[in-house]
Amino acid sequence: MSVIRPATPQDVPVILQMIHELAIYEKEPDAVQNTPELLAGVLFGENPRVFAAMAENAGGEVQGFALWFLNYSTWEGVHGIYLEDLYVSPDARGEGHGKALLKHLAATAVENGYARVEWSVLDWNEPSINFYRSLGARPMDGWSTFRLTGAALESFGTNTPAAARA
Repeated sequence: MSVIRPATPQDVPVILQMIHELAIYEKEPDAVQNTPELLAGVLFGENPRVFAAMAENAGGEVQGFALWFLNYSTWEGVHGIYLEDLYVSPDARGEGHGKALLKHLAATAVENGYARVEWSVLDWNEPSINFYRSLGARPMDGWSTFRLTGAALESFGTNTPAAARA
């Protein structure tokens, strides 16, 4: 059984720990730059725009989390949910926590009139892909994710005239 609840400031350390575990699983163990202060600020600061839900077992132990934010569809004219991270501890997988977290996000979308819930998954992550397909989710064939980051972002963003940013 999985109990889903909103994250609280007391959850920040366990969320950050699970973010590190997710990075290891995704073969990027040194990629996490997040800190407790940064995470607490985006989740619980003034006017938060990032949200998290926690999955607990019947004993109240945290087993996983989902971290998400709103996106917007110009075609639909309404918001959607972008799921940044979904993580369930390895020893709790198969107990329904991931499904419960996704069901919670789907219910949030339906209740608020949002058009979709979407996320990215690594091509090699067959267990997750199969799980998502079993829920009725489908890949966005024909689309590729692009990212501008690091030195390329710095260079491109620094060389943009101020008038173009206004």
